Amino acid sequence: MLRGMSNEAAAVTADAQEIAQELTVLRHAVHREPELGLVLPRTQEKVLGALDGLGLELTLGKGLNSVTAVLRGAKPGPTVLLRGDMDALPLQETAVHEVPPSRFDGVMHACGHDLHTSMLVGAAKLLTARRESLAGDVVFMFQPGEEGDDGAGHMLAEGVLEATGTKPSAAYAIHVSSGLVPCGVFTARPETLMASCSDLRVTVRGRGGHGSAPARANDPIPVACEMVTAIQTAVTRKFDIFDPIVVTVGSFHSGTKENIIPETAHFDATIRTFSPAAQEKVRPVLLDLVQGIARAHGVEVEAEFHGLYPVTVNDAAAYDTVQRTVGELFGERRFVRMPNPLAGAEDFSRVLQEVPGAMVFLGATIDGRDYETAPFNHSPEAAFADRVLPDGAALLTQLALGHLG
Repeated sequence: MLRGMSNEAAAVTADAQEIAQELTVLRHAVHREPELGLVLPRTQEKVLGALDGLGLELTLGKGLNSVTAVLRGAKPGPTVLLRGDMDALPLQETAVHEVPPSRFDGVMHACGHDLHTSMLVGAAKLLTARRESLAGDVVFMFQPGEEGDDGAGHMLAEGVLEATGTKPSAAYAIHVSSGLVPCGVFTARPETLMASCSDLRVTVRGRGGHGSAPARANDPIPVACEMVTAIQTAVTRKFDIFDPIVVTVGSFHSGTKENIIPETAHFDATIRTFSPAAQEKVRPVLLDLVQGIARAHGVEVEAEFHGLYPVTVNDAAAYDTVQRTVGELFGERRFVRMPNPLAGAEDFSRVLQEVPGAMVFLGATIDGRDYETAPFNHSPEAAFADRVLPDGAALLTQLALGHLG
């Protein structure tokens, strides 16, 4: 037992290790059959099978393959929500490690959601065994569609926060990382943890013609190119460097042949902000910018701004709880404070807008790789270590016990 570890914490970590192999088997099964978006029938079936016999109240999503599982404690009290996302990514897996590879071409668990699913199942098992000591209820939120489909938003709309009849007073989630921090180390920060995410889609409509006579046409390509470079200038001139934004144009398409001036040019950009104020400001600034450039060149422009996920903000008190709980379970060296927010985005942000809570990252770099140089999440070479599964399950369990004790 670690010095300072309570008997309860020691029992939780020991029991988590007892089911480690069970969680590994589940993780491999989910990894082997990854599914995309909101429709995850195979994954949902595996989760329901793993929860069978626990006596949980189960509700399945109507518009998505979600699972909401409720554990009623023996005594009345508040509700705590624990979340695990389940969807995969449209990537062809190239990672070679101990986990059986995806059997579906072009689909893989490159962001570790297979681990999140298994950890949440583990927490359900550990907490069910402690039902008699719970003064309150637990909601286990098995969520599809985190990767751009706003699964959290769908589950909120379908009532996940009302699952027990009492709105949760705390919410927690773990996200594994194939790099970032050493394997087994947890990291988080109070306040802003991750950026918001929005999309800008722009179509410039000019007038086509022969490449040898541009004056007789109205070429949309240089106009669109000017917009792309002007957007980058706006990042540095319209926004506070201490409240930054990140804009990346990841898609640009136009034309069919070198001597044909096309009718249209189209580009898509992803936009990340780190505060609600910057998120609100970026829309009018960029829309006005592309529309002004279009007017200057006498072309038409269609510009659409789609807000996806808000800023992920950890409650300061919940962050302190996570840090303290990691120390109780595993020792203080297993937690480091994240120095800066990540520019990635998360739809758990929607839950944290409604419920005070926290998301924490867990290093899961596989043996033989350096966490500082390992292929990162969303890479076809991304890989995650099974050995962090019981630690994640134990942390979720202890966070719930601490809230309902």
